[in-house]
Amino acid sequence: MVQGDAERWARDVRTIRVIGAGAMGRGIAQLAAAGGVTVELADVRQDAVRDAVEHVSAMFDRLVAKGRMAAADAAAAKDRLRPVGEPLTPLGECELVVEAVREDMDVKRELFAALEKACPPETVLATNTSSLPVTAIGAALADPSRLAGLHFFNPVPLMRLVEVIPGARTAGWIPDALAALVRRLGHEPVRAPDAPGFLVNHAGRGLVTEALQILSEGAAEPVDLDRIARDVLGLKMGPCELLDLTGMDVSHPVMESVWTGFYTEPRLRPSRVGRARLEAGLLGRKAGAGFYTYVDGAKREPAEAPVPADAERRPVWIHQGEPGEDGAEPGARETLGALLASADVEVEQGDAPSDRAIVLVTPYGEPGGAVAVRAGLPVERTLSVDPLGGFFTRLTLGVHPAVDRAAGRSALAALAATGRPVSVVRDGPAPVAQRLLASIVNVACGIAEQDLARPADIDTAVRLGLGYPRGPLEWGDHVGAEVVLDILEGLSLGTGDPRYRPSTWLTERAGLGLPLTGTGTRPADLTR
Repeated sequence: MVQGDAERWARDVRTIRVIGAGAMGRGIAQLAAAGGVTVELADVRQDAVRDAVEHVSAMFDRLVAKGRMAAADAAAAKDRLRPVGEPLTPLGECELVVEAVREDMDVKRELFAALEKACPPETVLATNTSSLPVTAIGAALADPSRLAGLHFFNPVPLMRLVEVIPGARTAGWIPDALAALVRRLGHEPVRAPDAPGFLVNHAGRGLVTEALQILSEGAAEPVDLDRIARDVLGLKMGPCELLDLTGMDVSHPVMESVWTGFYTEPRLRPSRVGRARLEAGLLGRKAGAGFYTYVDGAKREPAEAPVPADAERRPVWIHQGEPGEDGAEPGARETLGALLASADVEVEQGDAPSDRAIVLVTPYGEPGGAVAVRAGLPVERTLSVDPLGGFFTRLTLGVHPAVDRAAGRSALAALAATGRPVSVVRDGPAPVAQRLLASIVNVACGIAEQDLARPADIDTAVRLGLGYPRGPLEWGDHVGAEVVLDILEGLSLGTGDPRYRPSTWLTERAGLGLPLTGTGTRPADLTR
């Protein structure tokens, strides 16, 4: 079947069967019925089918009450819901069957083997698995070419992303046909690989694994990680509150599964912190305790650290990085200096700091202490301020072990005078926000490097599936591939940890001046 036929198949779909009447099955049924498709709901538990129809009908009524759906449209959608009971009730009218039963390989294989015998040969079969290999599920079929993954996200009506996952033997036209159907229903499809974590869960490892690595080093507290991620990077949720929301009993096994599935790729390595918290029962919101304490489901977040009232007011001198120098941000001196001056902080302009001045450095991919030593600055009075984000929101102050306590308190007071919230963290191999961002971008570049997904699909999946303000490759282009590469090379050199090995996709495109979001010219392009 060619592309046009795939599009025609999607337009002609009139009836689908959804097997499994739990949260995912209900959501898929609601989406399809609202999109003009008749939905046959089936489950081995008849009460579950009845409850699902009532639930979906109530959701349509709620949309009408909120003015988001016309009453006539809701009535028509309800009429398209058909409870059929048993999963194998004759399926002659169904163009598509979507399985949404529990995540168990044997259960899914047994169901599809029975469906293969019960369905007409032209009926397409789809699994909503979130973690099991589509190819392995299809291996139980006499004709695995008719099976593909169709992974919706919960809650289905609100989460617009759908991963379309071809197995190794899926017929070539089926992914295009399913993608066209998803678009018909008003959602956004992305082609995802039949690989551990598919696309969203794979790309999502960049944030949480690096956050846990930072915690394992004692470089920052969970609340500081979250505030930096929200305020500097613009994420809706920080990594620790995200882990609390999903539950460590869910998140840590996913991390281990993706890591082992890619044969212990260092970029995806889980953390001992996650395993320890899982074993301690610190699962997050569902347990009332995780990185935060929860009372009646509400997170108790610690207050911002107080600014020392007795800190001595001292002048500030800001290091001017040399253009092209590794770890330098030359424009930061003017930007940060103007911000401090506007808060009546004395900013020295000379070529060297006075004996009383607090020294601030603004490194990319390098510890502030290392910058101080290399530049011959007074180490005991030198602290780092992360330049990522342009100092517009939260300021991150890095403290190395040689900092004089009184000087550090003066630096904190000077930054707080700007009215910006300040997070105080340990001066590490790179500032916290830079580490999180570089990991997000590098993991996504690794996905593109392995040709697991197209750059546009990677960015769409992360924006819609994870709620990031930009897709990771778009984000890398926004910050600059060269900057991300500098951060990773600094981390790799400073730690010796292969988790920071820059992706070939990143290094090659940074060297050639190409965007991370484009594929560039491939060998096959010359022979087409």
